[in-house]
Amino acid sequence: MTEQTTDWYGPDAATFGDRVAAAREAAGMTQGQLARRLGIKKSTLSAWERDLAEPRANKLTMLAGVLNVSMSWLLTGEGEGMSEPAPLELEAGDFTSVLNELRDLRSEMRQNAERAARLEKKLRTLLQVNDGQTTEVA
Repeated sequence: MTEQTTDWYGPDAATFGDRVAAAREAAGMTQGQLARRLGIKKSTLSAWERDLAEPRANKLTMLAGVLNVSMSWLLTGEGEGMSEPAPLELEAGDFTSVLNELRDLRSEMRQNAERAARLEKKLRTLLQVNDGQTTEVA
């Protein structure tokens, strides 16, 4: 049996966004904190981490400096960056707590979906009432 190694942050295992998020978390920063340090909106950073956009060269340079990794590592996974993640050690009780947290999250999501549906219905009603008038929706 051959031993196969994984380059955890290389191009085959991670995207640019994955590397940005991992380096940010390793630096102990939230998206909001990093965005403020870079002088960008949190939504911009979120788009980078979700691979929906990429930074311009000047922001890439700042990003690498703030996260203490090389630009090359951010872009390709090669160069000075982070080492592979430490193995995750779980105990039997961890499974129960993770399962409970997932259940709570699912419940919150359901409640938020119901709230969004109520707000959408209310907005539609308001728009119908104001049908003859010009109404701006932001």
